[in-house]
Amino acid sequence: MSYTVTLPSGVEWIPQFAEHIEEEKCIGCGRCFKVCGRDVLQLVGINEEGERVMVASDDDDDDDDEYTKKVMIIAHPENCIGCEACAKICPKKCYTHGPLAA
Repeated sequence: MSYTVTLPSGVEWIPQFAEHIEEEKCIGCGRCFKVCGRDVLQLVGINEEGERVMVASDDDDDDDDEYTKKVMIIAHPENCIGCEACAKICPKKCYTHGPLAA
């Protein structure tokens, strides 16, 4: 199920929702997190075993020794409005978007 939105200009637009982030490509820069105003994304650490580890939100409390890399995840896909701002700002082109799933 996808739907079309008619913008005030009369142009039709089909929202494309964040479906996947390629963790192998992601550098954890946080640009997408900053541009998303809908609380869709979350930064996590990846430890030596490849498991996700929560990253402290306070820089003074950051446990850099608990993970080898930081990546972004789609933590709350239900909040996505399909604007694709995250993909547009991503320097590594990690995002896959698609129309609303049925």
